[in-house]
Amino acid sequence: MVTTDRRGADDEASVAVLDIGKTNVKLSAASPRGTVFETMSLPNIVRDGPPWRHHDLGRLGDWIFEALSTVVHRHPIGSIVCSGHGSGGVLTSADPEEGDGAALPMIDYEQPLPADVRDGYAPQSGSFFDRGSAIMLAATHQARQLYWMERERPDAVAGAQWFLGVPQYWAWRLSGVAVSERTCLGAQSHLWNAAERCWTSIVKERGWRRLMPPFANAWDVIGTISPALAARYGLPTDIAILAGGHDSSLNHYRYQAAGLKDFSLVSTGTWIVGLSDTTPLAALDERRGMTCNSDVHGAPLGGVLTMGGREFTQLAGPDAPQGKIELDAAIRLVTQGTMALPSFSHDDGLFPGSAGKGRFVGPAPANPAERKALAVLYGALLTTECVEALGSSRLLVLDGNFLRDPLYAAFVAAMLPGREILFNLDTVGVTSGAALLAGHVHRREPAPINLTTPRGLGAFASALAAYAALWRTRARTAGLNDSTTYGKKGFSDA
Repeated sequence: MVTTDRRGADDEASVAVLDIGKTNVKLSAASPRGTVFETMSLPNIVRDGPPWRHHDLGRLGDWIFEALSTVVHRHPIGSIVCSGHGSGGVLTSADPEEGDGAALPMIDYEQPLPADVRDGYAPQSGSFFDRGSAIMLAATHQARQLYWMERERPDAVAGAQWFLGVPQYWAWRLSGVAVSERTCLGAQSHLWNAAERCWTSIVKERGWRRLMPPFANAWDVIGTISPALAARYGLPTDIAILAGGHDSSLNHYRYQAAGLKDFSLVSTGTWIVGLSDTTPLAALDERRGMTCNSDVHGAPLGGVLTMGGREFTQLAGPDAPQGKIELDAAIRLVTQGTMALPSFSHDDGLFPGSAGKGRFVGPAPANPAERKALAVLYGALLTTECVEALGSSRLLVLDGNFLRDPLYAAFVAAMLPGREILFNLDTVGVTSGAALLAGHVHRREPAPINLTTPRGLGAFASALAAYAALWRTRARTAGLNDSTTYGKKGFSDA
């Protein structure tokens, strides 16, 4: 798929942003001020083993380099920045031109773990602050993937050159220069202690330090496009390659570059991701999906993760109507006391022990429109719980997929009276944040950003605040034992 919008382009050097997501890979052309001109995308295919389920790095490389050859002929590309999720790493050989450069296939982080890997890793993984998160599901965490590789193929690990996060792997493929970077390592890799800014105990004890290249800042130019790639794909030889960083952290950086301080950011997609520069480290609770991340400067960021997007889809149902929900539908649900209580995914999120135990109380939604309205209410409630966990920052910013429904931000504002709440309808936050890195060193004024205040809900706001308070009590305590449960066919008496 290709979407093109050259409005706003000018004669300054543009930035190519390569964003490696779990599901899709995107290559965009943008301005150093974060305006996106064009985006091309490809599904991020996962192959079955052996030796494990893995990403097809060879196929991705072919597409990425061909797409770059197209983009540079339509835009004056001066630099390339890579962003990506933090739950994957690549063990590399010494030569990025040798096949896909990987010494072993890149593990799909949703790949189930062998029991011996799961049980052997846990006692070596260190404390919560060493890891920066709880030990999460499946093959999540770069350290656990490297541990699995070492158990399965010790010869390959012994002969490998580097272990790189996803953005730094692609920066290495593009430039031949390997670096470590703090936002990626601080995104639950279990390799980097973001609070103390040092390597974790498992890195030291297993001798993995030799696999970790020197550090670079996300905005640092680490080299130029490799001569071999430039010759093979007709790319300019002077394109600068930046170190790049973790996707959610670069989205957070977009607001930092705009001059915001003392704020919490909640981004919604498959995961609801909350980040705050004001959360005390002592407030982080691994039992509630809280994390310790790094911002682009290496400073610790309080974080929280919950799989809200997956839950939204499940609650809304396969016959959910298109378009926005009606306020009247939400008013009916709130007035009659209909609630969805966590959790509807295989992840506990903010509610320990709740995975797979999600249920509803009160009268059933009368139709698909009310069911979707209940899903929007549930998404807003999860958002408020994330905000409460992160603490009392003066400002809350919302962005991401949930904002496709205009009432989502209004619900959050009503549920959190007394906070300043703004939202951003821009859907290219990661790409914009990554592009802004190209102007980091020379930026003298705040980067432009469009933020909006949620609409008011009048008299309904107080009823919604009371509904949220009751939901919070039930969700945290006895809510999972209420007498009305949700079965496969709908509401029923337990």
